[in-house]
Amino acid sequence: MKKVFYLTILSVCTLLLASCKNEKASLIAENLSFATLQTEQMLQGLNGKTDAYPRTMDEQGNLVTTGMYDWTPGFFPGSLWYLYEMTGDKKWETQALEWTKSLEPLKTFTRHHDLGFMMYCSYGNAYRLNPTEESKAILIESAKSLSSRYSPITASIKSWNYRKSWDDSTEWFYPVIIDNIMNLELLFFASKASGDPTYYDIALAHANTSLKNHFRPDYSSYHVVDYDTLTGDVKARQTCQGYSDNSTWARGQAWAIYGYTMTYRETKDARYLEAVIKMCDWYLNHPNLPADKIPYWDFNVDQEGYTPDKKSYAYEFREKLRDVSAAAIVCSALFELSELANRPDYNKLGIEMLKTLSSPTYRASLGTNANFILGHSVGSIPHKNEIDKPLVYADYYFLEALSRYKNMNKN
Repeated sequence: MKKVFYLTILSVCTLLLASCKNEKASLIAENLSFATLQTEQMLQGLNGKTDAYPRTMDEQGNLVTTGMYDWTPGFFPGSLWYLYEMTGDKKWETQALEWTKSLEPLKTFTRHHDLGFMMYCSYGNAYRLNPTEESKAILIESAKSLSSRYSPITASIKSWNYRKSWDDSTEWFYPVIIDNIMNLELLFFASKASGDPTYYDIALAHANTSLKNHFRPDYSSYHVVDYDTLTGDVKARQTCQGYSDNSTWARGQAWAIYGYTMTYRETKDARYLEAVIKMCDWYLNHPNLPADKIPYWDFNVDQEGYTPDKKSYAYEFREKLRDVSAAAIVCSALFELSELANRPDYNKLGIEMLKTLSSPTYRASLGTNANFILGHSVGSIPHKNEIDKPLVYADYYFLEALSRYKNMNKN
């Protein structure tokens, strides 16, 4: 009798496991099929150009591209690399190589901090999937250029050059934004690839400074921290793309979760793991996070106690629009964090978010959406820019999440 019982349980478990595997394979295959078809149409519309990098869609539904000196050109080549990784189709490798190589001149770029996005999403994926000495050298030189924006006085990498905040009177002489944590992956790579600990030391210093100054006691994040260039003291904590200075911009919190997950992976320092779990749990358990886990563009939009500067468009704009880009970033991070922290609940949430992002609510129909994969992201409402539009980096992190899900538990 017991033997029959145990055999029955074993059979049920086997069927459930097979069902889960089939569901996973189906989710990946269906999304990959759509992504390849949609991207093929985007490439056709670009007519062979590799110097017009897809970024978003205008009000008429047309593709908006940028030049290489914007902060986003690395995402489209990176997406092509993920399509190659998941399909094994050489045509995607050919396209990815061509688009990646077009960015080589950026290896000496020093005008802002986004070189990690620009070069590691492109050349970093190129080296991961098709390692060459040329790619390695370009990445190391890029890290050297990024490091030129580091100051030992502030112990951080300067994000932007001098500018004023929204009140048009507060001056930022050394602004550092939470997004900057993402660029450290380039430095960690360069240190391993070159054997030079300088890049690692700069990344570590920046991560520690941001951990100290960019977060409130509950581990919600400020967008911008401005430092005194002579003393390194904090002069201001404000926002540039969020609702108000004391609110939490959704994509900023997403950058923090992803960036400190990566920092823990590269350092194995338990302080970062402890911190990122708190950042993540703040995000996932926030009462203003919708049930489908796709956040509003700011967690405190139109809440009492959160007032935008009157010169910011956010003062007039109080609509609770979703930001799919923030969700895609967190979804990708959850798959990695679930393994690093041994948290199956994060893996489960990542799968749920991936399914939601794949649904007709957020994923485009074939041939629409200027041929981007996902819709309903928000670039910067205070700048009246890219409001409820597709964004190239939302697609990039969605494909990365899909790839990470596909590669999980291979053994």
